[in-house]
Amino acid sequence: MQPYLSMLSPCRLCPRKCGADRIAGEKGFCGADRDLKIAHFGPHFGEEPPVTGTKGSGNIFFSFCNLRCIFCQNHQISHEGLGRPVKVEELVSIFFSLESMGCHNINLVSPTSYVPFIAPAIEQAKRRGLELPFVYNTNAYDSVEVLESLEGLIDIYLPDFKYWSGPIAERLSHASDDAPYPQAARAAILEMKRQVGDLVVEDGIAKKGTIVRHLVLPGGLAGSKQIFEWIGEHLGRSTWIGLMSQYLPLYRSGDYPVLGRRIRQDEYDSVVTYLIDNGFDNVFIQELESAPLFVPDFRKERPFDESSG
Repeated sequence: MQPYLSMLSPCRLCPRKCGADRIAGEKGFCGADRDLKIAHFGPHFGEEPPVTGTKGSGNIFFSFCNLRCIFCQNHQISHEGLGRPVKVEELVSIFFSLESMGCHNINLVSPTSYVPFIAPAIEQAKRRGLELPFVYNTNAYDSVEVLESLEGLIDIYLPDFKYWSGPIAERLSHASDDAPYPQAARAAILEMKRQVGDLVVEDGIAKKGTIVRHLVLPGGLAGSKQIFEWIGEHLGRSTWIGLMSQYLPLYRSGDYPVLGRRIRQDEYDSVVTYLIDNGFDNVFIQELESAPLFVPDFRKERPFDESSG
């Protein structure tokens, strides 16, 4: 699996470069060690329409995350590490299982901590004839060096540009002062765009390209308009945007009064208006009422199905 495994000892997979010797079993800041760990996989219908399609996106939810968002709706896996270890060969089998289920793509959710395992699995699957697009679904706190190692393996990048302010990113997601989130995210997204360009959709299904997501937060904490001003200038106004309204006061968000409520309709609408007024034509929007539908319970066999046990 070289040269990928060399990134784990010391670990420098994300901008933190925490330096843990994960090959020796040490845990990185994210919580991951030498094992590849998965919480859930299966068809998912909560992504943007060209990614979800009619048969679902083949989501693989990886355990742990290199951010510590205090409002994370997936905190059971991102913070607590719920999931099970799998080998690279099993990951390849999961890819083909998702293909057999009819999924339109393989959607790697929070993959950053496991690139040294994911990359060779993709290489192996492609050699064996898998033709589905691979989606890199990330918080954008990614290393450009690591992203460069994925060129030719990832077809669709789906980064979430979370914050414009470094201090807010540090406070709400424990991003490192030494590697501020906004600078890291901007560099990462530019590299993603360089590799795959704008989104290409054929017969309603995404085949290649970039969709930049952004979650609107209460009180304008995310710096939404500054983020989109940067996107317009550096990525272009033709960039496809997933504007998320699904913020809920979950996990430890009650520790911060401004985060102790859902976003208001006028807060979301003001961002939509900004995008329209500034020439962004490719924008996916959400209804505020849909927010609870996106909250999973990973203790269930079907985390997004309220009826499952």
